[in-house]
Amino acid sequence: MSEYQYYEFLAVDQPLTPEQQAELRSLSSRATITATRFINEYHWGDLKGDVLDWMQHYFDAHVYFANWGSCILMLRLPLLALDEGLLNSYTRKSACGAKPYFCDAFSVQRFKEHWVLIWDFNEESGESERFWNESDDPGWMSHLLPLRDELLRGDTRPLYLGWLARVGNNELGDEDIEPPLPAGLQTLTPAQTALTKFLQIDPDWLAAAADASPPLAECNTVDSDMDQWLATQSPKSMRATMRLLLEGRSQEAERSMRQGYLLWQREQAIDHPRPLQRTVQQINAGREAAQNKREAAEHQYRAAQEAKRQAARKHQLEQLAAMSDRAWADIDETLQRGSGRAYDQALQGLKNLADAMKLTNRELEFRHGLVKLLAVHGSRAAWVKRLASAGFSV
Repeated sequence: MSEYQYYEFLAVDQPLTPEQQAELRSLSSRATITATRFINEYHWGDLKGDVLDWMQHYFDAHVYFANWGSCILMLRLPLLALDEGLLNSYTRKSACGAKPYFCDAFSVQRFKEHWVLIWDFNEESGESERFWNESDDPGWMSHLLPLRDELLRGDTRPLYLGWLARVGNNELGDEDIEPPLPAGLQTLTPAQTALTKFLQIDPDWLAAAADASPPLAECNTVDSDMDQWLATQSPKSMRATMRLLLEGRSQEAERSMRQGYLLWQREQAIDHPRPLQRTVQQINAGREAAQNKREAAEHQYRAAQEAKRQAARKHQLEQLAAMSDRAWADIDETLQRGSGRAYDQALQGLKNLADAMKLTNRELEFRHGLVKLLAVHGSRAAWVKRLASAGFSV
């Protein structure tokens, strides 16, 4: 199996300048480079650049994967978008001395103006078939990029999923305490579901953790919060936002408003008691029940699919039995071609017809039809050999 690596970077908040594009081009002559994107694939060699440096200076999102099972997601967000204490609760080191299987599954880098959040996974067995070549790419960037917007809106579920990935990576011990449990873990967004697949998060761990997660707040509660915050805004700050909009800087205006709103929300939350946080061991205690529930649901699904398949097969065979004369004629016509492929096709047709006649209690009629068929084609040694191997007495 040859080597394959895929690198994709995306600029969201601000496009790359011509000078920046030229800087990137000097490092890669083959890459696809535009004002918003850098894409390159490697079957040998590697990226001639520092990924974290690129995220600091050029891009807001990065996806990487390789055919030996490694994959990385990086998202850059403004410092004011996320509280440092909150991030620390999801990335703090184990108090039990646990050590990861590989590099940290979820970590955060702080730069002058931005956070860079890093989700990292490595398939230790090397048997993953997700990233073997370019045709395996399901568009990970488009699936995962909405996570950035969700984080900017204050949704901490992607952070918690990163913490769960750390649990699966053996970075945490039984007595380590979970970070703040977000609402809505039982109803993940499409992007969050994609993240669980990208990182191969154990579904039973997720179900056990989500069991204590409350449902998302109703929309009217969110609207009420927004109205309360808007009432605190000064005319000066509102004019500044309107000016940004009039100058065509809508993304900057939205980001500024979001950051102010999220900061206000965090300040309001200080006065509210936090729910009891569990240990890793306590979450693990519910994993077996989650596994049993999942396996029962999968068994029920497979049984339903099998029943559906059998019903379709029964209907097909009933139709075939009703047109048995046409079926015998088709088999006869196929055998007349006299090739090995024709014999294989005729044998499959005969098997289907045998099942159809048995289902409709016409087995004697089938035997008579087979005798007539042999009277015409019994001298075809290759055909007769196929009949014997399939269990048709000749």
